[in-house]
Formats: sequence, C-alpha cells, structure tokens
Amino acid sequence: MRDRNEMRIGLGQFSELTDEKLAFIKQLGADDFLMNTPQLPGGQRWEYDDLLALRQRADAAELRLMCLENVPVRFYDKAMLGLPGRDEQIAHMQATIRNMGRAGIPILGYHWMPNQVWRTPGLAPLRGGAGATRFDMAEHAEAPLTHGRVFSEEEMWDNYEYYMSRVLPVAEEAGVTLAVHPDDPPVPSLGGVARIFRNFAGFRRAIDTFDSPNHGLDFCMGCWSEMGPDGVLDAVRHFGGRGRIVYVHFRDVQGQVPCFNECFIDEGNVDTFAVVQALLEVGFGGFLITDHVPRMVDDTDWGHRGRAYAIGYIRALIDIARRAA
Repeated sequence: MRDRNEMRIGLGQFSELTDEKLAFIKQLGADDFLMNTPQLPGGQRWEYDDLLALRQRADAAELRLMCLENVPVRFYDKAMLGLPGRDEQIAHMQATIRNMGRAGIPILGYHWMPNQVWRTPGLAPLRGGAGATRFDMAEHAEAPLTHGRVFSEEEMWDNYEYYMSRVLPVAEEAGVTLAVHPDDPPVPSLGGVARIFRNFAGFRRAIDTFDSPNHGLDFCMGCWSEMGPDGVLDAVRHFGGRGRIVYVHFRDVQGQVPCFNECFIDEGNVDTFAVVQALLEVGFGGFLITDHVPRMVDDTDWGHRGRAYAIGYIRALIDIARRAA
C-alpha cells in the first residue's frame, strides 16, 4: 500500500460497502476510500461494533477506510440551529466520535448546512451529451424558509462555536480528525439559513478559533471554484501550508456563484495541474477523491465510468507533478 502520509488517489461518495465497490476501488489502483453517510443502524449515533465491522471489511480487502463523510443531518440539526435538544445531540456526536476512534477510522468529514446542498432542477449539457448538476440563484429567489424562520450569520457562528467547543476536545482524545466541507452552493443564505462556510474568511475564522491538529478542511476544490477560481490556489497555500487540508474533493465547475454548473475535470475553471503542484509544495499528505462526476452514457447511478475517467486524470496529474518537482 502507498504511504498514508503521501498525496494519493482515493474513492468515495457511496453509503453502502459492497464487494463490487471494494473490487472497483482496488482495480483503479487506490488504497483508500471514504463513505458518505454510511447506512448504519442508529437514529441518533453510530455504535462501535457497526463501525468496526466496516473497517474490518476494508482490511480484509486490503484497503483503508480513512473517513466517514457526514453523519445524517438528524444527528445534529438542532445543534446547527441552536434549538432545544442540541445538548443531547452533541452528547451522541461525542459518543460517535469516540466509537470511530476505537474502531480505527481516523477522519470524520462534516458540514454546517442544516438545509444541505442545493441544486437547480435540470442538468447542464456537456460534451457528447453528458450532463452535470447546475445552480442558478435566480431560480431560487422565491424559495420558502426551510426551517420556519430566518437564522442569521451571527446565530450560525454562535451555534458552530458552541458545538465545536464540545466535540473537538473529544475528537482530540479519540484520535479522530474533523474536516469541514464548504457550503454548496457558497452563497450568503438559502431558505432563510445563513451559510458561514462560503468564503476564505469563514474558513480562516473557524480554523483560527479551533486551531488543532485534529481540525481541518475537507478541501472541496469544486466549491472553492464556485466561490471564484482565482482564490483556489491562495486557499491551498494558506490552509495547506498550515497542515490543515485533511483530504480533497478534486472536482470543478464552469462559472461561479450565483450561476454555475459542474463539469468534466478537464474543462472547468481551475488550472488543476497548478493545484496539484501547490498541494505538493505545501507537503499535503492526504488523498484526493473524485466527488461528483458528470453523468455519462450507460453509466451507473454512482457513476463508475465518470469516476474511472476522473481518477485516471487525477492520478496522471499527481505522477507528472511529482516528476516535475
């Protein structure tokens, strides 16, 4: 297996661990994978035995389960919104983090979007008839409140700091690293709920406030590109230079907020080779996953063809960047 402290490819963005997924990951030459909101028992938290079983299945396939990305929103929606019952949810999150540490799963990816990712209906057309998701703020101008009232940016920051002050010490004790994902789309507010991880300033505030080796970024290049592609390299150098990029979603978009669409990795806003070079320069030692991919002809719902194309492209970028270094 490749050194887990060097930059490398990985796979992810599935919720059920099957023999087919394990074989596909291995066939693409990856050693590492993550699961997104895995299908596990529990309405409030995840238990040790269930987590250990996931990791042992990975071990048996000679792969590493490096990360669980996102718990169900119901696990911590009251904490995100500062509602009654948040302390009970936080206690369950603390237990989940301890159980992950005991089970040997080192990273928990999380977001701060109680009303989750938004996209505009309909696919954007790409080359050869492929399609990708899109977002146009103008088409959501009349969207109703998702949680009954407006939640201000100040409220969302207060709730975040209340939450992190209680879960980060547990993560440090358990040996689990927390990795925050950007808001997607990175706009000031959606459905009446402010989005605090929509720009560089928000991430800097979070990392400066909770400055710990067990706290960093799930660096979604696509979301940073949505914010404005000129800031991607600056963000890599700032946060990567401090060792705060935990892993990377290596995808891209065309356009930026308030209107953009996802695309093939070789036709977006960002100079992807420059990003890989910058990651090498700052000593990034994590994995890059494909995240979202375009919908290609005769592909599966998960996007096996799209992911295989993107992984080959990313692996070539890494290999060439290493040779050029």
